[in-house]
Amino acid sequence: MASFTKSLKNPSYLQSSLTLLLFFMSWGIWWSFFQLWLTKDTGPGLNGSQVGTVYAVNSLVTLILMFFYGTIQDRLGLKRHLTILIGIIASCVAPFVIFVYEPLLKNQFMFGVILGAIVLSAGFMAGVGLLEAFAERMSRRFNFEYGQARMWGSFGYAMVALVAGFLFTANPHLNFIMGSVFGIALLLIQLFWKPGPTDHHEPGTVEPTQPGIREMAGLLGMKSLWLIIVFVIFSWTFYTVFDQQMFPDFYTGLFETKERGEQIYGILNSAQVFCEAAMMGVVPIIMRKVGVRNTLLMGVSVMTLRIFGCAVLSDPIAVSAVKMLHALEVPLFILPIFRYFTLHFNPALSATLYMVGFQISAQIGNVILSQPLGQLRDAIGYQPTFLVISGIVLLSGIFAFFTLKKDDDQVLGDPFLRDGQAEVVATAAPGPQSDPTGSDGKA
Repeated sequence: MASFTKSLKNPSYLQSSLTLLLFFMSWGIWWSFFQLWLTKDTGPGLNGSQVGTVYAVNSLVTLILMFFYGTIQDRLGLKRHLTILIGIIASCVAPFVIFVYEPLLKNQFMFGVILGAIVLSAGFMAGVGLLEAFAERMSRRFNFEYGQARMWGSFGYAMVALVAGFLFTANPHLNFIMGSVFGIALLLIQLFWKPGPTDHHEPGTVEPTQPGIREMAGLLGMKSLWLIIVFVIFSWTFYTVFDQQMFPDFYTGLFETKERGEQIYGILNSAQVFCEAAMMGVVPIIMRKVGVRNTLLMGVSVMTLRIFGCAVLSDPIAVSAVKMLHALEVPLFILPIFRYFTLHFNPALSATLYMVGFQISAQIGNVILSQPLGQLRDAIGYQPTFLVISGIVLLSGIFAFFTLKKDDDQVLGDPFLRDGQAEVVATAAPGPQSDPTGSDGKA
């Protein structure tokens, strides 16, 4: 609590938190219903194969943009050129979707898919990774908990999810219009709120230097990075396909009417994300107790349990309860994956590492897996497909148990000490040099 109160006095924390809050409001108001909008008769009215194509192309463009976003932002440091670009796109999402994207999907499908993938990926699907990496870098530079800033993004998503279902039922265009409203506010924050010089580093923290192109390219030759890429593809990617492309339609189909299902889904989504936001503040505490690696393994365990639950349950109440596990899974996976990169790799390359090691690898998996998993679902149904996915995610967790580095192994970035270890270090070596860098649970 004392740490959180201190953060509220930190203008860099406040600016980062408000940025994430507005971005997730601008994105979440329509993204949680994107799959339903694509198939809606009053919208583009796409079939299952076309929806798979949309997601596959979105993922392909997203992974390309993520690589450029990561490398460019690592060169820019804390300059806001790219965050301003994201604000511009977010503010224009409604006119683009209503007057350009939707008509093209109906009349010139592939051109619409490609153009939409470029715009929506630049502003949102790739933009989210950039803003998260930017906030994480700010947290290390200006001494605040990244998780406590990221939780405001989840709160923003939760607040708009509460009304998104009702707006969608009335008119899906209202969701995109509200997305633009929040996008304008996001843009204004990027343009006019520049936190003052509150720069203070914790003693012992590795101070990033500007990375060169050779350093960035050298990442691809690191075996340890490829191991975590494999882990991400077979865990987070499969989970994302399940959660975004399959679960909404599966869940709304459990109710007497689609309209009723859409309304309940919006309310449930909001409740889940509120809990997720709260867990964003709790997980750093858990991470200080059990460590980065163990927290990440907890995340993939919850992920497996949620998918398996949807595979074996068909009662709407039971499936709703299982859906709430998402609130645990996301913070338990996202926050330690960030901290894993800054612990075991050069923190100067944090944006590139997060983009390549997590976001891009996940998008590559989406490109490869979206259509095959969609075809599998068409052939055997939702729940048997969920059973297959849960088995694959379980295997990825076993793989991670044997391949992920322990917190004290090959520390090339900011060291991480658990609470007990930090107390021992502080007692053994009092003074400025004893500050346990990185033990504050930043993700």
